Amino acid sequence: MNLFAKLQLRAQQGRPLRIGLIGAGKFGAMYLSQVPRTPGVHMVGIADLQPARVRTSLKTLGWTEERFGADTLDQAAASGATAIIEDSKALIASPHIDIIIEATGNPVAGIAHVLACCEQGKHIIMVNVEADALAGPLLKRKADEAGVIYSLAYGDQPALICEMVDWARAAGFEVVAAGKGTKFLPSYHASTPDTVWQHYGLSAEAAKQGGMNAQMFNSFLDGTKSAIEMAAVANATGLHAPAGLAFPAVHVDDLANVLKPIEDGGILTHRGQVEVISSLERDGSPITRDLRWGVYVTFAAGSEYVRRCFGEYGLITDPSGEYSSMYKPFHLIGLELGISVASVGLRGEATGAPVCWRGDVVATAKRDLSAGEVLDGEGGFTVYGKLLPAMESLRLAGLPLGLAHGLRLKNPVKAGQAVGWKDVDYDQASLAVRFRREMEAAFADQHSGDSRIAYR
Repeated sequence: MNLFAKLQLRAQQGRPLRIGLIGAGKFGAMYLSQVPRTPGVHMVGIADLQPARVRTSLKTLGWTEERFGADTLDQAAASGATAIIEDSKALIASPHIDIIIEATGNPVAGIAHVLACCEQGKHIIMVNVEADALAGPLLKRKADEAGVIYSLAYGDQPALICEMVDWARAAGFEVVAAGKGTKFLPSYHASTPDTVWQHYGLSAEAAKQGGMNAQMFNSFLDGTKSAIEMAAVANATGLHAPAGLAFPAVHVDDLANVLKPIEDGGILTHRGQVEVISSLERDGSPITRDLRWGVYVTFAAGSEYVRRCFGEYGLITDPSGEYSSMYKPFHLIGLELGISVASVGLRGEATGAPVCWRGDVVATAKRDLSAGEVLDGEGGFTVYGKLLPAMESLRLAGLPLGLAHGLRLKNPVKAGQAVGWKDVDYDQASLAVRFRREMEAAFADQHSGDSRIAYR
């Protein structure tokens, strides 16, 4: 609880944490808005394919032109300003940077960037949860071997959920379920960029004027982003990944009553699993006191004494008194990212990272797909991402959602069925494919997670 004091000390000593950011989209911009107000941090460089857009964004965020006026990374290091460049590999290779924030959202690029960080000895904060869901367990292993820290990004739901799970376990509680809230109905699995805005109550024209990307927003709606994030949480906590998320409609005061095992009157197929709850009833009506923007954990008392304590201190429980919950009603994405930067740079600790391979996200047909069609990836017209236990994904030889972009189908796939490696033409020589295949081989015998770690 003293990160701020440690940052202040770094500022007084003239030894700021030296940061490089790859990708200055919404998440990156939100973090950049906080950088000028955070002591002990120097944003040495920003790598983005559209430098002019980044400069315009920084002005909007209140940065002075002098602050981002460095022409080179060397100049930035000497002056304390920030350089904006296009070459991400040059940013990673710079001797003036210690921590890289990967915020591209591109799983293929993310794998390459992490491996480059391992080569260059740079810690990496992985905003790119798409890459983490695709190959995070092996990326973490490579980072460990290189002696660098690989961390999920605080402010995004996975790291916030990991923090709550850690709190519960460190306090001696058994974690029964953990996850987040979202807006979801089963019909949303078939949503496409052409239909997405009607579910948000927007016209396509209004969304375009707001600079909103239809495919990106559709990935939030069709269940894909939820699957990706829950795979990251399962792999970082050892919690079970169910064979498809259930998305029950739950209000915050009913968390402990619903998110408990089936045998105790709840909905969970595993005692200790991830799950996403919906802010909508199945008829589309909004529930009261929803957790659409937040995260939660449910936990067990484990003894009569603790159950009594729950009652004495006003915890909301299920009728038995055995299960209770904690939740946070919001997440602030990039506005909170400084917690990861400080934790990694000052404590040498990740704010969540894979410890096993429990969950995977498999490309699943939104409609009947024909041979010859080209998959268009996350949030597109052809597939959505379905969370599966990793070993079930291996058994199916399922195509990971992170690679389901630009691949041509060799075989037809029925709506609701998983797309397999056998169903697509893919480049076996590509780095992302080779790395994913390496992970599948490396973790193939990990039937129930790393047995050396005790999960509760």
